[in-house]
Parts: sequence; structure tokens; C-alpha cells
Amino acid sequence: MPVDYILDQEFENQSFDDATTKFKDFENCTFTSCDFTRCTFQTVTFIDCNFFSCTFQEAKINYVALRGVFFNACNFTNVNFAMTEQTLFEFHFNDCLLDYAKFYALKLRKMQFINCSMVAIDFMDCDLSEALFDNCNLRRAVFSNTTLTKADFSTSFHYTIDPEKNKIKKAVFATEGLSGLLEKYDIVIK
Repeated sequence: MPVDYILDQEFENQSFDDATTKFKDFENCTFTSCDFTRCTFQTVTFIDCNFFSCTFQEAKINYVALRGVFFNACNFTNVNFAMTEQTLFEFHFNDCLLDYAKFYALKLRKMQFINCSMVAIDFMDCDLSEALFDNCNLRRAVFSNTTLTKADFSTSFHYTIDPEKNKIKKAVFATEGLSGLLEKYDIVIK
């Protein structure tokens, strides 16, 4: 099946579906206020693309390549990223809603999450080495067998991370967040 190559395009207030994304390569494109909720992404590549105020809520992210992609103020509620192509990928989130999203077993080294709501997000078996969690709400986020080496949580809040079930060497935490590392011990911190 031939792949459509879309270069240097701007999309605004458009609704996308399988027919408008399947077997497409988008490079250096900008998407503003677009709706991707009806998509089952298959064999789609985004290279050096920017997304602003787009909705992906419950979209099926299957075999998507994300290379140099920035998501700004986008909604990814209940999106499963586990099938994202991991060859040469890089993507970052700023002011995004990522509640109930799943990143199971992905290598997300140096990933940036800035001002994101990440309630009940799943990072089980992920490599988040050197990731930045800047001012993120991580209430009920799942960290299990997760590599958090040199990850920065210093401005984030509501996280619970078991140091015995995760690799947290040289990770950065604020004093206020230390209770999230000790929660399993049921101790009182004053």
C-alpha cells in the first residue's frame, strides 16, 4: 500500500478519522484544535510536528511513529501509547491532559512532561531515565519496575513511588514530596 507524504501543512479545526490518517507520513506539520478521537492510528508517522489544543481522547494509537513531536494543551485521556513505534522516537507534552493514559514498557528516556495532569497514568516497566516531570499532578500514577534514574520530580506532586520496586538512583524530589516515597510504611511525617 502506498504511503501519502504530507509536508509543511497546517491543519486547523479539522476532524480526522482512519481514512485521513492511515498510511500517512506528516512532516513539519502543525495541527491546531483538531479532533483525532475517531482514529485508529495505523502505520502513521509524525516527524517534527506540533499539536496545539488537539483532542485524542480514547484514540487507538497503534503503530504510530512520533519523531520530534510536541503536544501542547492536548487531551490524551485514556490513550494507550504502548504500541507506539520505538525506533528513533521523541515526543514531549506541555499542558496536556494525560489522565488514565498507558505507557507500559516504553523507553521514554529524557521525556518532558510539563504542567500535565497525569492522574492514574501507567508507567509500569518504563524507562524514564532523566525524564522531567515539571509541575505535574501524578495522583494514583503507577510506577512499578520503572527506571527513574536521574528523573526530576522536584516540582511535581501527589506521586507515590515505592523505592523498593523502582530504580530511583539520583532521581530528584522536593522535600514536600518525600511522603510519596514513604507512603507504604504508613508513617506520620510532620
